[in-house]
Amino acid sequence: MNKLRKKIYMCAGYNTISLGTGRKEFNPKKPRPGIEHYIKEAGQATLKQIGGAKNVDEGVIGNFMAARFNKQANLPGFIPMIDPDLMWTPSISVEGACASGALALVTAMKSVLAETADVVLTIGVEVQNTVKAIYGADILAGAGWFQERKNGHAYFFPGKFSDRAGACYEKYGKDYMRKGMAQWYVNAITNARLCPTAQEYHNNTDDLHAVGMTEPNGKVFVDHLSVFDCSKVSDAGSAIAIVSEEGLQKCGIPKEEAVEVIGFGMAEYDLTKAPTDLTRLETTEIAAKRAFESAGITKDDLATVECHDCFSIAGVLNSEALGFAERGKGSEFIAEGNTARDGKVPFNTTGGLIGWGHPTGGTGVHQAVTMWEQLTGKAGDAQVNIPSDRPYGMTSNMGGDDKTVVAVIYKRG
Repeated sequence: MNKLRKKIYMCAGYNTISLGTGRKEFNPKKPRPGIEHYIKEAGQATLKQIGGAKNVDEGVIGNFMAARFNKQANLPGFIPMIDPDLMWTPSISVEGACASGALALVTAMKSVLAETADVVLTIGVEVQNTVKAIYGADILAGAGWFQERKNGHAYFFPGKFSDRAGACYEKYGKDYMRKGMAQWYVNAITNARLCPTAQEYHNNTDDLHAVGMTEPNGKVFVDHLSVFDCSKVSDAGSAIAIVSEEGLQKCGIPKEEAVEVIGFGMAEYDLTKAPTDLTRLETTEIAAKRAFESAGITKDDLATVECHDCFSIAGVLNSEALGFAERGKGSEFIAEGNTARDGKVPFNTTGGLIGWGHPTGGTGVHQAVTMWEQLTGKAGDAQVNIPSDRPYGMTSNMGGDDKTVVAVIYKRG
């Protein structure tokens, strides 16, 4: 992929609370905010940081399944709801399963590159606690080829990644793999406890490693994963502004409060075909390779990474797909502490999908907000060290079972 033809910046990020089981505020028997609430809260918070709605040229919303979870489509129509000054603003919604958020980011970037906009308000949102988990599993199965649904596990995507875990157990050894997966869980909760908006922020379990090592039980869930290996059902919204250099000036934001997008890569796998190798995230590998080529850097230049850990096994396989560990060595790499917040390259510093939450279509924007916070020193208690000689970060957002992947590389402004 060629280098970007003009500079693109990201600024003014905001995450709502990731609401669901684990948060003290969450009660499944009481009314909860709808999708409009999350769009408005996140959108208004970003507008406040960029000098108001008058500076916005376009709007983009990333969302996966509002039409089923919330019986609501035509999401671009909610952009003017955020602020009266957004009335008549050209807007669009994009969908690519759990990668919808990152696709929203890229859509905004392409508007800046095409010079049709200098400031694009970019939102990712999903409200999923409207149905019971077993019914939600049926809705989320739309991220895969739905013709497989009748032969798949009742919990469709946990079943898919359980199959990946089982293949890894067979190839590399179950005890070996479980150690890395358990450490991934420990890191996720440890990091989430430092982020007030994280779904696991209130988690006060003493022995996290023991929880992470919980033995899978196929009689009550799936064969090779426990519920603690899984991201939770989440309601949340995130927003950020994608801007040109002129957009930064218009919004009155100095470059040191923004991060530069220096490259991105995208890849798509045939939805109707099974992975060629269950122990490998091939589409993620390709998207990451393209992102590194576009940015002109290598994985050794990265100070931090936000990856798509919908399941702990996905975190392990991401460490390999993004190039940090050799094939089959990801579990060891993680178990040795390399991805912890004080490790060689901190991953998912606010908890990732397992710790912060996974509002499917909103996750890619949440990752970008976290990256903006880290690279500008705005991450609060969750802040990690960003060395001066490694001012770069990377996000990788996956849709489906490694079908739609977007990787983005950022540089401190």
